[in-house]
Amino acid sequence: MEHSLEIATDNYVAFTFFIGTMAMMAASVFFFFELGNTKTEWRTSILVSGLITFIAAVHYYYMRDYNLSTGKSPIFFRYVDWILTVPLMCVEFYLITKKAGAKIGLLWKLIFASVIMLVTGYFGEAVYKGNAAMWGLISGLAYFYIVYEVWMGDVAKLSKSSSPSVQKAVNSLLKFVVIGWAIYPIGYMIGTADGQWYSFMKDRASMDIVYNIGDAVNKIGFGLVIYALSRSED
Repeated sequence: MEHSLEIATDNYVAFTFFIGTMAMMAASVFFFFELGNTKTEWRTSILVSGLITFIAAVHYYYMRDYNLSTGKSPIFFRYVDWILTVPLMCVEFYLITKKAGAKIGLLWKLIFASVIMLVTGYFGEAVYKGNAAMWGLISGLAYFYIVYEVWMGDVAKLSKSSSPSVQKAVNSLLKFVVIGWAIYPIGYMIGTADGQWYSFMKDRASMDIVYNIGDAVNKIGFGLVIYALSRSED
């Protein structure tokens, strides 16, 4: 079946890909242009925020075309995007608590956990679909480890000895991790519901729409929290 690259008015999946592309690109331009107006100590954090949304914008451009051309979900391209951007989001926690004494070990722990979360998620969604629940559980455990580090672990402890602005930023980012990232398991369950205990989730919504909304909220939101922190510090 041949698919048109034109977006039909009722093609909400392609529409969210298009909006995601534009929103991520606009955020990237904003963060990059603000680098020159940012204090030296926060420039790396703002740069990382811009890289996160820029990488996502490029992938969303290709994911939109892939979806329009094939009518399929761009699972592989989405996970390539996540394997690059999610660890960078974890890097932000290290960067903003570095002044309070964050060690490089914390950075690698968060990156390792995020990679495990994504690789096992990909296995469940694209490789071993029959065991999606098991792979989703492993991915979820890695996710909860990140939540622990930010909520009660090293990141939380370091933020308590940081400035009020850093504490506020960590608390805001924690909300994104706990609430915003919780959107992704919903998309995962919708996309892998066949033959699983959560089969009632099948066709409840579009997996891609759920993922696209989650990406826009979390990636741009992360960057705006970091931007606000860079403006509130004395």
